[in-house]
Amino acid sequence: MSVLEIKNLHVSIEDKEILKGLNLTLKTGEIAAIMGPNGTGKSTLSAAIMGNPNYDVTEGEILFDGQNILELEVDERAQLGLFLAMQYPSEIPGITNAEFIRAAMNAGKEDADKISVRDFITKLDQKMELLGMKEEMAERYLNEGFSGGEKKRNEILQLLMLEPKFALLDEIDSGLDIDALKVVSKGVNEMCGEGFGAMIITHYQRLLNYITPDVVHVMMEGRVVLSGGPELAERLEKEGYVKVAEELGIDYHEEIEG
Repeated sequence: MSVLEIKNLHVSIEDKEILKGLNLTLKTGEIAAIMGPNGTGKSTLSAAIMGNPNYDVTEGEILFDGQNILELEVDERAQLGLFLAMQYPSEIPGITNAEFIRAAMNAGKEDADKISVRDFITKLDQKMELLGMKEEMAERYLNEGFSGGEKKRNEILQLLMLEPKFALLDEIDSGLDIDALKVVSKGVNEMCGEGFGAMIITHYQRLLNYITPDVVHVMMEGRVVLSGGPELAERLEKEGYVKVAEELGIDYHEEIEG
């Protein structure tokens, strides 16, 4: 079992503090859902874990199996087994999906350990079929001209091909219709097992109807303020964040405005 532990994490962007002493532990074999109002730092958390240079970690630690990864570059964190599915994937003209994914799979490996072209194509075909993706998608430039749903499927395709230890999934359900949501969820569920853990950032219970979390964490004021089982997500869906915030003595409206 691998463990990703975030301790007293403080993160700022453009001198504004977003995360304010956040503590969180993720384990392989578990799916953790992160929920909370807009502006509370959910996407900031995933960016800080992955090492986005636009986010300044001013205090705290991020430990991957006991190793503090804050000094590592993004590619080094990826090679340890971290993966980020972004809310808004970038378009990269001139590089095909297949070229990008194979390069990512072989990054940092000795020649003897790199996946062969034959094995890569076989695996790519299998995963694309699982996600209902047309073969032509492999030769299209990365995310260029893709619809929102195609971009999200492509992120999950990368997840299935790279097989990381931890996936940080930032609003993978955003903008998806019900059919696309089922396909994306199918891909994530395909990865579930003892050697894989995921942090799923979402606003809505509907995604969790297809990917059942082991634990749900609620973020407000830049930190985790409440944790529970899948029933916590159902409660949030029924009651909203205002009631939970009131019970915890948090001024929810002030947070949104600020």
